[in-house]
Amino acid sequence: MDEIDRAILRELQVDGRIPYAELGPKVGLSPSAARLRLQRMIDAKAVQVVGVTDPMAQGQQAMALLGLRVDGDPRAVADELSRHDEVVYTVLTSGGFDLFAEVVCAQPRDLLDFINDVVRPVEGVAAVENFPYFAIHTHRFLWHVD
Repeated sequence: MDEIDRAILRELQVDGRIPYAELGPKVGLSPSAARLRLQRMIDAKAVQVVGVTDPMAQGQQAMALLGLRVDGDPRAVADELSRHDEVVYTVLTSGGFDLFAEVVCAQPRDLLDFINDVVRPVEGVAAVENFPYFAIHTHRFLWHVD
């Protein structure tokens, strides 16, 4: 990744919908060259251009981070949990938990049902701690691009 690629990423962090006609000149390229550069980064899976939502603003009233202790391979548990739409991401970790999963549900009761009826029965799940969200205070995807 060279300086022009990093400049493209910085511009996309400000406005992910910037037209190539504006992006190109901002990074010293023609619009078509900027499009090709970005497509190369997307094809290499170095970057994704996506819409980011706030589930609570869209009516989902129950979000939580689940800390899971796992007997066995946490990747198998992460794979199983990832099959459910309620799970928006999973992270393998170390320390007090083997795996974190962020969960979004319509109502608090749905969250309780999901934890008890879906998460706890997964083979390998030894323990689950639920950290419910009261509000999303900071939600950013602005990584410093050097």
